[in-house]
Amino acid sequence: MKSNKRNLRRLSAAGLLAVPIVLSGCGVFSGKQSEAIDPPPAQVEKQMLNTAGSTAAQGDIGTQATVYLADTRGMLAPVTLGIPKVEGANEVAESLEVLVNGGRYAGFVPQGFQAVLPAGTQINNVTVDQENKLAVVEFNKSFTEYKAADERRILEALTWTLTGHEGIEQMQVWVDGVKLTEMPVNHTPLDRPLSRAMGINLQKADDALYSASSPVTVYFSSLTPDGIQYYVPVTRLVPTGQDAVQAALNELIRGPQYGDGLVEVIPDDTTVASIETGEDGAVTVSLQDSMFEQGEQVPTELLQAVVLTVSENSENAKVKIRMNDLAEVVGTDSRNYSEPVSRPEFINEISI
Repeated sequence: MKSNKRNLRRLSAAGLLAVPIVLSGCGVFSGKQSEAIDPPPAQVEKQMLNTAGSTAAQGDIGTQATVYLADTRGMLAPVTLGIPKVEGANEVAESLEVLVNGGRYAGFVPQGFQAVLPAGTQINNVTVDQENKLAVVEFNKSFTEYKAADERRILEALTWTLTGHEGIEQMQVWVDGVKLTEMPVNHTPLDRPLSRAMGINLQKADDALYSASSPVTVYFSSLTPDGIQYYVPVTRLVPTGQDAVQAALNELIRGPQYGDGLVEVIPDDTTVASIETGEDGAVTVSLQDSMFEQGEQVPTELLQAVVLTVSENSENAKVKIRMNDLAEVVGTDSRNYSEPVSRPEFINEISI
């Protein structure tokens, strides 16, 4: 534990999910990672889907877009990029352009990440049904030219990128004027719009049964080849009947699966003392562990992962963190996390 504390004290300060944190070594916490987690079978994947219903030259940065790109291990992560503002362009469509492998924004993709849509994919049209909060995206035929193993990753990247825009909660795919009822290669069903309920980087928790499980999404940490820290969302299937925030925090403490390259962000002896929702709608999470004492700053990486995880599973509620009955929980970014903290607008700003 003393070694962990020394490592924590070496963490550099950072703005809330906006400034990259450069780390030495493999992460904040070392030691236990959970047992290997098998991918879910096809029928479970189908059930979750059903319940969800040319390289640009870098120039002046006019707008920011958060898109979901594959890292070196194939896991999707949100990456916030600055791209040129195109007069009269559809902002939602422009964010999807970043997802095209070798597309006109390829020069803006940071090292260690890759766009997931097939080369040659064109976004023919994007419309948003404001009443139903539905984005309808029409691609050309090149969209269908991908490997079967990439099919779910493509759908996840599209869904999570689109639903990151205000007023969009679900999406639908068309190709050359025809609505898809299933994906063309591995036949993932598209008989209803997709939402974030489909999950991302899907895994099964060790103690969950496929026949009686629910999804929660947690945020672990990883490093780019240049040593820049970023957050990776992972959806775990956990036993049904649990409070979503409690279950998500339990999975965050459980840690990443062995061999996936992700890093623990919270000590594995941490316990959740209580979770309360106040009259202001903010969720207060009280944590207990043996590491932090009055007057010590808590690693921003830990606190941000808790904020992201709680807000992801509580309809973007503001988050307050208590720890070991400390009067204040202050991060290495000098921010007081005892006060309500909102989920940030931009995640993982990684400079190229």
